[in-house]
Amino acid sequence: MDQVEVEDGTPRLRVVTFNVLDRAHADGESREKVVKAGLAAADADVVALQEVMRSDAVDQVRDWFGPDVTAIDHPQGSPGEVGACLVSRHPVGAVHVLDLRTEFGATGLPWAGAVAAEILAPEPIGTVMVVHHKPSWQLDREHLRERQAVAVARFVEDLASDRADLPVVLMGDFDAGPDTASMQFLTGRRSLDAMSVRYDDAWEMRHPDDPGHTFTPINPLVRAGQMPLERGRRIDHILIRAGEHGPLLDVAECRRLFDRPDGGVWASDHFGVLADLRMPPHPPGTWARPRAD
Repeated sequence: MDQVEVEDGTPRLRVVTFNVLDRAHADGESREKVVKAGLAAADADVVALQEVMRSDAVDQVRDWFGPDVTAIDHPQGSPGEVGACLVSRHPVGAVHVLDLRTEFGATGLPWAGAVAAEILAPEPIGTVMVVHHKPSWQLDREHLRERQAVAVARFVEDLASDRADLPVVLMGDFDAGPDTASMQFLTGRRSLDAMSVRYDDAWEMRHPDDPGHTFTPINPLVRAGQMPLERGRRIDHILIRAGEHGPLLDVAECRRLFDRPDGGVWASDHFGVLADLRMPPHPPGTWARPRAD
């Protein structure tokens, strides 16, 4: 796949995270048509999907993207269950899996974990490690999400700490808003378990004054679902790992997807998040060369 450019002509890597909602709920067949069209229009290079069906009878990934993509599933209890999948239109290098299903007493989600894949994007972007993270979902389990956030951060550090030039994108349905301990840890606002990391939040980089809720009662599927008193949170995130001098990728654009109905049909109870990532004007940790006027 050729490198796609943002409006100013700069090459970019377009990434999307989207919880599609189990097709067993809310007239899944109608919603699938909206999702397929919306994902095609988004034209993303890498997509992290949650609550997606992958079975012999129903394979939403192949239906939506066709055969010419690489699909990497999260570990899960039984084949054919609803789960999580990372989809890449670019070639994929090494893949690593962190299984969180039984860690720390986690229950209720047979596909909790993280998948880290080296996406071999064209230059000048080059190789990017994309990590698809899915922690525990329950509202009262933030203590588990804290420990899972630390585990995925250590997982990434083990894979990338000796590769200073490797950008890392961490994304998915984190089931946690920016004010929670797990997200404050990941975004460098606090330490946990004697560890600190820093991931820049793509939404905050482009919309610092907009809460950008992705799970909100504005969406009637939220009101009709299992959390009828939900007040609205931004729980679907795209994060870029930063080192001492900042992240190795800049955010050219970040916006929500599926945040309005299509022909009266809402795609999911979540809104998706899309980010266009590009190289910074010069490498972090260096000074720009003076311009010759």
